[in-house]
Amino acid sequence: MEYVGIHTQKSRNNAKSMLLLVLFPVLVLVLTLVFLFIFFQMGMDGEYQSQYDYNARELTWSAFLVALPWVLGAVALWFGIAYFSNTAIIRKRTGARPLDRKNNKRVYNLVENLCMSQGMPMPKVNVIRDSSLNAYASGINRNSYTVTLTAGIIEKLDDQELEAVIAHELSHIRNHDVHLLITSIVFVGIFAMTAQISLRMMRHMPRGNGKKGGGIIVALLLAALLAGLGYLFSSLMRFAISRKREFLADAGSAEMTKNPAALASALRKISDNPRVEAVSRDDVAQLFIEHPLDKKKSKGFSSLFATHPPIDKRIEVLEQF
Repeated sequence: MEYVGIHTQKSRNNAKSMLLLVLFPVLVLVLTLVFLFIFFQMGMDGEYQSQYDYNARELTWSAFLVALPWVLGAVALWFGIAYFSNTAIIRKRTGARPLDRKNNKRVYNLVENLCMSQGMPMPKVNVIRDSSLNAYASGINRNSYTVTLTAGIIEKLDDQELEAVIAHELSHIRNHDVHLLITSIVFVGIFAMTAQISLRMMRHMPRGNGKKGGGIIVALLLAALLAGLGYLFSSLMRFAISRKREFLADAGSAEMTKNPAALASALRKISDNPRVEAVSRDDVAQLFIEHPLDKKKSKGFSSLFATHPPIDKRIEVLEQF
């Protein structure tokens, strides 16, 4: 097997991940086009078609060109709002708070020493008051980069293990994983929101509106189905991005600390108690070093929907360094 260095692997994964990222807005446009075609195909009748000399394909293309700037504008607006408010949303949904430097010199010294060794700016350090063992990195720029640790992981890991975990999270920041993951989360949210809105509108539509009302319900159902399909495909893209980048961040930790055994030991302890009580949403949970919600999503078909590779596999790879 060809040996691939860490930096070469990082470059390859970045290129592949950026390609996947470009596919998100493309997928939105493709599903919009499919929706319009099916909608007009179902709504056309022979009399209308012969009277106006139109067919479903021509109507679809005309409607798509009109809708194109509106769809792209809506996607851009949603993306902009969600992207720049994501850091505050994540902090709120995890219950993270700034870690007091005066009373936690051990943690700050570990973070600062690693940052100085890599020529990285010092990120903020937050804590989640939870006895579980977990950690995550977040932020979109130097002013918002943050490493968040649970109280349990600070208390129960020794210095070498905690340093390895912090190095893993700093690798996510250094490799710009946090940018990409937040972006993918935002786009997946577009499809989830569209499906939810369509289903809610169908539920609350008044009955007995005849053919017109039936057509609206069909259109909403079609929108929900296509949005659900988009959510499925975009989720699979997101999961592929997350899994590859966890391996890369593990390798980055081993490179920074020169101690892969310490991260392997830390992961064993984390796997026994990764559940963070404040975290209930999968999009936030995937940021953690070990997913606190899907420990069982590691075998068979369900592994396609796991945001992290199996922790046993990660430990195995680290022990081969």
